[in-house]
Amino acid sequence: MAPTKEKQNLEDTENHSKSKIYLDYNATTPPCAEVTEAVTEALQDAWGNPSSSYYAGCKAKQLIDTARAHIASMVRGKPEDIIFTSGGTEANNMVVFSAVEQFSRRAKESHSNKADEALPHIITSNVEHDSIALPLQYLQREHKAEVTFLPVSTTTGQLEVDDVIAALRPNTYLVSVMLANNETGIIMPVGELSQRLAPISKERTAHGLPPILLHTDAAQALGKITVDVQELGVHYLTIVGHKFYGPRIGALYVRGIGHQTPLLPMLYGGGQERNYRPGTENTPMIAGLGKAAELVNLHCAEYESHMREVRDYLEQRLKAVFGDRIRFNSHFPRTDRLPNTCNVSLLKPSILGREWLAHCHHLQASVGAACHSDRGDSPSGILLSSGVPPEAARGAVRLSVGRETTKEDVDLIVKDLEQAAQRLEDKTSKKDLKTKKDPER
Repeated sequence: MAPTKEKQNLEDTENHSKSKIYLDYNATTPPCAEVTEAVTEALQDAWGNPSSSYYAGCKAKQLIDTARAHIASMVRGKPEDIIFTSGGTEANNMVVFSAVEQFSRRAKESHSNKADEALPHIITSNVEHDSIALPLQYLQREHKAEVTFLPVSTTTGQLEVDDVIAALRPNTYLVSVMLANNETGIIMPVGELSQRLAPISKERTAHGLPPILLHTDAAQALGKITVDVQELGVHYLTIVGHKFYGPRIGALYVRGIGHQTPLLPMLYGGGQERNYRPGTENTPMIAGLGKAAELVNLHCAEYESHMREVRDYLEQRLKAVFGDRIRFNSHFPRTDRLPNTCNVSLLKPSILGREWLAHCHHLQASVGAACHSDRGDSPSGILLSSGVPPEAARGAVRLSVGRETTKEDVDLIVKDLEQAAQRLEDKTSKKDLKTKKDPER
């Protein structure tokens, strides 16, 4: 008996879904099975208010404490230095606005005649995520802070430490530099920067000037490389769950929260999270975040090795198939990058990255950061700032592999990209031929 049309359509949809290869893990990762299980169990068994003394509440509190410990261990910090947030955007905003408010309080307490005029100076790079760049632009526009957006080197793709040191002012209070860039995968020299800033900050403090706080947004790095807050020497570090197979919540590491490093609440309420982030805790999501962190603690080296092997194989296959027709936008000499990230442009034919992806049948990827999906066909500002030529930036595609990506997946998507390029080339050739035949059209 022939299948019904409805059943056939369902089978076609399932087969189509199975043939899709996801290579956009820098945008988001699917929650792994262990995380989903942890969330489900918390929903069922730990539904009580964590501030309550009965079983369901105590169970919730226990899960939160366990999660906090796993997250602290993942970044080599202390559990008491971890604050849960709704995500990376909230964590980044907490850092920026805490620094501005704390500087203002210090200025008023100094009883300086110019205290009311004093503004904090903040240094960052010109390739930061919008959740850093936009708050800083707002503060600059509203004359609440002075901000220096330093360009990254077009040779290394990194923010140069010497440039940061040269940009310091007496009122510099915060330096915020991402740990790894989400489009190029370039790893920033945060540890080196902290080593250079520490003695300067100590000397400034001795002369009555404010210390220099250092923040890094580690959203892209966690789960891909080892992240150690002690080696990095940072005061703040942003954690984003959905970048390492966890749920869509986040956390903020704050070294010696409250006494060594300032943190001021953006919300006011019932006193949860020691008043830094009030509101009844989202126990299931926190449990899931803790489980994701636990897995990173156990398997990070394995994850990194696998992703690097598959990413390198991907680039080898792309080079073998396309030769000099492509440009690797994430290749910078003597610069480390994430083990999973490949940013590539098709130069011949010269096409938009969006068009290249649209003509693929299997590949699921993006042209860059999801938060910039509304920029249309404009080239990525991150790539332009990193020295990528405009034509290549317009044609860029970001391919980011994951823990489960295989070499067989790579073979399929490279063939897919090759066939998509051929279809685009044929379409361009037909269009050119038609124009020659009918030039007035």
